[in-house]
Amino acid sequence: MSFTILTDTSANLPTSLLKEHDIQVIPYHYFIGDKQFSCLDTEGFDGKKFYKAMRLGADIKTSAINFQSYIDFFGGFLEQGKDILFISMSSGISSSFSCSEIAKKELQQKYPDREILLVDTIGASLGEGIFALRAAEYRDAGFTIQKTHRMLEKEKMNMYQVFTVDDLMYLKRTGRLTGSAAVIGNMLQVKPILKGNENGEIVNFSKVIGRKKAIDMLAQRYNMLVKNPEQQLVGIAHADCEDDAKYLAELLNKKKPPREILTVVYEPVTGSHVGPGTLALFFMGDDKVRFR
Repeated sequence: MSFTILTDTSANLPTSLLKEHDIQVIPYHYFIGDKQFSCLDTEGFDGKKFYKAMRLGADIKTSAINFQSYIDFFGGFLEQGKDILFISMSSGISSSFSCSEIAKKELQQKYPDREILLVDTIGASLGEGIFALRAAEYRDAGFTIQKTHRMLEKEKMNMYQVFTVDDLMYLKRTGRLTGSAAVIGNMLQVKPILKGNENGEIVNFSKVIGRKKAIDMLAQRYNMLVKNPEQQLVGIAHADCEDDAKYLAELLNKKKPPREILTVVYEPVTGSHVGPGTLALFFMGDDKVRFR
């Protein structure tokens, strides 16, 4: 019996891929002033305009997905008699996953014959979205919802998420940075190198001088830690730095070219926390890769 794959907009997947793989999405919301927005159509999102506004001082606020929103979202599919597999943003950077767990407990009482399985990807952006695509591949290959869930729970520890930002203040201001060091000297062009750790938290583990060296380090981490790249869909996400994303893709293709590279603009909710100029890389390594 097939099942329905659900995720949230943090997964950062292009609208065309969501439609192609029949993946349904619940939106995160963001606020500019007193106006609320969501971004269900990532391909229609004007990243240049959004990140320019941030550079000019726009104050963007975001909210977690609440319990009732999950009740409504999940309930619509359960009411149709469908089992659901939900692929979530990391619990290490958002309270949303815990809200989905509460919703699951309540809905299981109402729909005892339906399967409701949740995956905390301990990731965000394509560190989450790649798993939604993998779930679709497993479903289409005939895997049960239980086997697909087990596969994703095992594989999520293999996802390496490494990125650089232009300014750590966005992450520090919103509390998304764990164990942060002193303020990075922007005037000295010191660029932090960050990653998602084993708990799905963002940590600053290195720094280099200059943007080019920062991008080179992302590629170096890939060359050192990637496993079976020829079989992989590798992800690159950027916050209005398209040329840097292209340069990073060129570096990846030089030594260990992946099967495919998916490049996206950071959607506005996750992007507002990492800030303009962020460049991120997502790929699979071994089961200890998150500790490196």
